[in-house]
Amino acid sequence: MSVHNLPFPPSAPSDPEAPHVASATVLVDAAVDRGPLTRIWESIGFDEINWTYTPTGKRLLRTFGGLAEPGFHVRPHYVFCSGSGFGLPHWGSGNVYHEDELGNPYYDFTIVDQAYDAIVGAGHHVLVELAFTPRDLLPPESADLVVESSPTVYSNYEAGAWAYPPRDYARWGELVAAHARHCLERYGEAEVDCWWWELWNEPDIFYWRGTPEQFYDLYEVTVRAIRAVLPRARVGGPAVTGGGVEFLRRFLRHTSALDLPLDFVSFHTKGSAFTPWRVYGPTGAAAPEQQNPSATKMLFEIRRLLRVVGEFERYTALPVLVDECDAGVPAHFSVYDNANFQFQNTEYYPVFQAKLMKKILDLNEVERTQVALATSWSFYFEGERFFEGTRAFLTAAGVEKPLLNAYRMFAELGQRRVEATSSAAWQLSQLDRADGRSMPEEVDALASGSAGGRVVILVWRHTDDQYQQDADQTPVEVVVRGLAHTGYTLWQLRIDHAHSNAHTVWQSLGSSQDPTAEELAALRARQGLEELEPPRAVMADNGRLTLQLRLGLPAVSMLVLEPT
Repeated sequence: MSVHNLPFPPSAPSDPEAPHVASATVLVDAAVDRGPLTRIWESIGFDEINWTYTPTGKRLLRTFGGLAEPGFHVRPHYVFCSGSGFGLPHWGSGNVYHEDELGNPYYDFTIVDQAYDAIVGAGHHVLVELAFTPRDLLPPESADLVVESSPTVYSNYEAGAWAYPPRDYARWGELVAAHARHCLERYGEAEVDCWWWELWNEPDIFYWRGTPEQFYDLYEVTVRAIRAVLPRARVGGPAVTGGGVEFLRRFLRHTSALDLPLDFVSFHTKGSAFTPWRVYGPTGAAAPEQQNPSATKMLFEIRRLLRVVGEFERYTALPVLVDECDAGVPAHFSVYDNANFQFQNTEYYPVFQAKLMKKILDLNEVERTQVALATSWSFYFEGERFFEGTRAFLTAAGVEKPLLNAYRMFAELGQRRVEATSSAAWQLSQLDRADGRSMPEEVDALASGSAGGRVVILVWRHTDDQYQQDADQTPVEVVVRGLAHTGYTLWQLRIDHAHSNAHTVWQSLGSSQDPTAEELAALRARQGLEELEPPRAVMADNGRLTLQLRLGLPAVSMLVLEPT
């Protein structure tokens, strides 16, 4: 969550003079194959491991199970933390490690089994975050973390003592090996071979209360423990923040010097850290300052950290996991804390996500090292009000937020990326000249092709300024050439203020926090991905087809051309 050492502000203010896109032309060449379309979006994660296996959590995992073959990689926090298994926002516990009255270790996988069963049972794979220190493995200095006792505080353990290095690295290694062995026995070799095994989370900030050298030593213990059980396991890290440049460099220098196994590199990026995160004021008060996520900041951090990996020739071919890749932080803050979090309810967020994923794919084409996954650190929160504004795919009563529809669009993309350019797109070449500014308004596109001739095109209009909205429809001409067939059926599906958007339906019904059964039915009827128009037949002329769109701000259309 670090925002240090960046040329970009932690949150972008609104820019009233940002340029407006009056029109745009998108050119798609279905005959120009740009290679496999890396499905970087097929990963989610969350803090609250104990909500993985609630009825709502399991339903949401099954929803994602229908959006990817062979499933998403799911990364929950707190698997080794001690506790009762009672989930809270930004807290959870797998409660695995214990010591008896004689100090002998033993393990309890009751909670972990429920969490991993829910993930694997929905067709997904675990991105195992091996963290944090169990209470019975705390070092003596953890007592120095003083927390005032009160009915609202459990102990200093929940307040952050879990971030201290284990007092006994040998016992930590035994715990990691026991965890790997248990997973192998429960899920089988073919399944666990699909998993990623990652040590810790953001050790460059307060999630690690030891020295960098202690972390490097813990990695050595961890990777050897896993490989002793799972010789083919993919093990890596160090999951630093966007500001963790020097920590990452020193970690890679250490693993390289000792020739330690390293199968992937991981780090995080966030698009904003609103200042302040929380405003103690009247409910529903306006934001103290209009602030926004910045896609430019995220791309700058990703590129900078990719280039750190690229400094080590032996690591340039390793996959990179940006296994927290989000427009805002923290996930559990809402519009009741700071009104700028409103974007997490609206159509702004899914369009932002479509834009961001395309730009990361563009980075992959020009950098030596490539991003394999860009994890949305989003799930759901128990006990929310309707459209609380947290970073989540669901709101109260399991109603789906617009963000989920971006992932439905991603799921329709084919396995091959094809050429798509726009006359009004922001280009990566502008990143060096951004000078701390967020991405301005653009129209851009991402297109895919499939073996049977199916073509799917995402076209969006977006700006990083969530307060810059435009109901006027900008004309966009989409010219598709290189088509292999003459006749097609065209589907156009849309996410905008009026489509695929339960939030605006809720607003139109009076924003009730106690909707009637009829109102809930109306929300659910409009929560999924909606057609802009009925499917229609279109004809290509010499492999060429021209389509006319009109896009409000923000909006994304998915055009599906299915050969007839």
